[in-house]
Amino acid sequence: MDRAWADALAHGPARYGPLQEPCLIVAGPGRDVRPICSPIDGHTPTPHLVAGNRHLHGAAGQAAQASEMTRKPKRKPPPSPEPYHDHPSPSPAQCLAVRDALLAFHGFPDEFAPFRRRRRRLGLDTSPDPEEDTDGDPSPPPTVLDGLVTTLLSQNTTDAISRRAFAALKAAFPTWDQVVDEEEGKRLEDAIRCGGLAATKAARIRAMLRGVRERRGKICLEYLRDLSVDEVKTELSRFKGIGPKTVACVLMFYLQKDDFPVDTHVLRITNAIGWVPATASRERAYLHLNSKIPDDLKFDLNCLFVTHGKLCQSCSKKLGGQKTTGSNSMCPLASYCCTEEKMKQ
Repeated sequence: MDRAWADALAHGPARYGPLQEPCLIVAGPGRDVRPICSPIDGHTPTPHLVAGNRHLHGAAGQAAQASEMTRKPKRKPPPSPEPYHDHPSPSPAQCLAVRDALLAFHGFPDEFAPFRRRRRRLGLDTSPDPEEDTDGDPSPPPTVLDGLVTTLLSQNTTDAISRRAFAALKAAFPTWDQVVDEEEGKRLEDAIRCGGLAATKAARIRAMLRGVRERRGKICLEYLRDLSVDEVKTELSRFKGIGPKTVACVLMFYLQKDDFPVDTHVLRITNAIGWVPATASRERAYLHLNSKIPDDLKFDLNCLFVTHGKLCQSCSKKLGGQKTTGSNSMCPLASYCCTEEKMKQ
């Protein structure tokens, strides 16, 4: 190490370079400031070690500045919204054929009919259904917040039980502010206990309501109607316990947005008919199916998949109850299934 370099090290860093590298004042021609690094064979460090240092002189300084100006920061590519680029199914034609086959077999499910009528009144649904009641739904549409809480309560239980839990909640607490202002939340737990996981769900509901009030000044989510799908996802995903499936259900049922929730029934059926790979998780299946299924078919297909998964013995793990038949030949999706073995995965 040369004498000047040793003296500089003894005095410590004098300043920092533009990249926050520690630099030392060093005596010598053309190198009044240089980064802390050992000289190679007694020579001044190469230009890339001192790039951006305004105090370099001569050709080395010019080369260093030019190198800094042309260097681009490395950035990681954004995650792809489509996890299965090499998986071509489903095509738009396949989606239409499966929708029509299920619609002809089941008709449109009664439990989802009110949501479909609201979509039709907004001009969002033009699918054929000659038997549908066109007189309208006499009940007022639920608010976005009611829909979100209902969906939260439906986690790990049936729709019928979650509706009962929601009705008990509303009977005990006429306003959402009362839910937040309750001191310990025990009354809320008691009200929704029939839906299971009462302590967990009560804590999440109270935290979500409190967060909305703190951010918005009041407990209301109607502003979400004016946001894009991605903006709604960002807003709702900030709350604990609200995952992709819950957000997708709120988007499709309560905001009338084009989205495709993936529950156990949807994942099992789309795997059986080859629309997603056999190893697909629910989260990756959600990304794939939303990128492939045409927007105007998402609502009908989703509702029909859920209903078919509950009723068809070939497409459901559950036995007993109302089923289409014990034979695959009668299932309207039998001709679309890859293999019988795959349906049992």
